[in-house]
Amino acid sequence: MTRWLRALTLGGVLGWAGLAPAWAQAPMPANRVASATPATPATTANASRPREAVPLAEDPVLEARLIEIAQELRCMVCQNESLASSHAELAEDLRREVRELMKEGKTNDEVRDFLVERYGDFVLYRPGVKPLTWVLWFGPFLLLLLALTVLARLLRARRQASPPPALTEAQRERAQSLLKD
Repeated sequence: MTRWLRALTLGGVLGWAGLAPAWAQAPMPANRVASATPATPATTANASRPREAVPLAEDPVLEARLIEIAQELRCMVCQNESLASSHAELAEDLRREVRELMKEGKTNDEVRDFLVERYGDFVLYRPGVKPLTWVLWFGPFLLLLLALTVLARLLRARRQASPPPALTEAQRERAQSLLKD
């Protein structure tokens, strides 16, 4: 959410172009609402420090399973990132929830099924082939087939079109007089 707030502020828009002042480029803390006043040097110094790494699960095997599952799941905020690579707050919450489900003894399939039941097939990068997802799987091929059909018809119509009629003598003389002027 804070990423969207920064994008709407002066620092977010100009920061992408590298034109914003230093106080506007500093990351905004999650508990601070965007304001029109610049950050003080003390808050800028604290905000620019790197964040501590999120602690991994106590069990490395559990963490490896989490990473394996999270790479197959889509971040619901970023949508073009996997749950494993996303830094959104919702992604952190989902990873925490997946860890808890795994600690309860759920299998990878049970965890995936839980998330699909809760968020729908959109949470999966590769949703299963079923009637609800046919458009996702076969839509691009149908659009390509439609485009090729339209292109073939246009080319066929272009070939069958008769050449334009030849100019009459009066039209040729008028064209010559226009070119001389």
